[in-house]
Amino acid sequence: MEFEAIEGKYILPRLICVPLAICGVHLLNYQNLGSHPLTNALLTAFTAYFMFCWTSCFHECAHHTLTSARWISVWFGRMIGTVMLVPYTVYRESHIRHHAFLNKPTDWELWPYADPSCSPAFRRFFVWLDLVLGSVAAPFIYARIYFHPKSPIRDLAIRRAIRNEFLFIGIFWGAVFTYVTWYGHWPAFTRSWLVPWFIAGVLQTGRKLTEHLGMTSYDPLLGTRTVIGSSWLTRFGTFVNFDIFIHGLHHRHPRVAHNQLRNKMWTYISTNPTTKYPVYHSYWTATRAMLPFLLNPGTGVNAGADVPHASKYDDVQDFVTDVSSEILSESDIGRIG
Repeated sequence: MEFEAIEGKYILPRLICVPLAICGVHLLNYQNLGSHPLTNALLTAFTAYFMFCWTSCFHECAHHTLTSARWISVWFGRMIGTVMLVPYTVYRESHIRHHAFLNKPTDWELWPYADPSCSPAFRRFFVWLDLVLGSVAAPFIYARIYFHPKSPIRDLAIRRAIRNEFLFIGIFWGAVFTYVTWYGHWPAFTRSWLVPWFIAGVLQTGRKLTEHLGMTSYDPLLGTRTVIGSSWLTRFGTFVNFDIFIHGLHHRHPRVAHNQLRNKMWTYISTNPTTKYPVYHSYWTATRAMLPFLLNPGTGVNAGADVPHASKYDDVQDFVTDVSSEILSESDIGRIG
């Protein structure tokens, strides 16, 4: 059923973010278009937003839900990961465990916010580094799962794939920087790529923090903020970001195709009328709920939750159909804090 849903969805309209960002980069290259401050600001914001949308496309690739052909997800994900400085396989491995162990100390993707060994002072420092320098912090956060001495990635084939992706990223960007330096294109490269890329990193980290920061529950539907937009702007943002804003449902059912998330979330809400799911009707209201937690950033135990119970199994190698029934302890289902 999940495979049929992926096969039957329309993917091309949502991939509009790829050509639009590339178009923005090219337009910013023309000095006569980018010389006026207002024009430059609008083009930069346009380009940065659709670069940010690439991260959602990358996320879809990691789940193998971009199309029914998994090889397309893998290779398209590797292309996006190369320009984002994040190896596709290292992101996928980290993200698998992010779904399985949401808000727990073993949630590598939410380091340092979910890690009780990280002090409040360090988390307060890092959250601003993460937010302001998101394009640099994200590659570091994801790389930890590969380089850390306690890395859960033990499969030699997977580690070899990650190593090769790191090498290719180094060769690709080494060639780009050599070309830019040799021909003296740094001003144009900075204006058309580095500035939008920097802003896109801020947007991506802002999205991550909005969905997760301050959440205490280990239950996917209760431990993430979900946005189901009521305005055309939120709906458009949801569309071009592959419905990733419907985050709680996606965390519980990571194999469900993105075009099925909205209806499935409404089913949970209607069948559980007494449960107060953290669902918001605009991204701004969800962000506003997150902002106080910037002062003491954390998730799970670091946000005041009790220590989680043991999972049904810890050696997770792939995304499951239902995180709550297959991985989460029965004692943590439905528990807030």
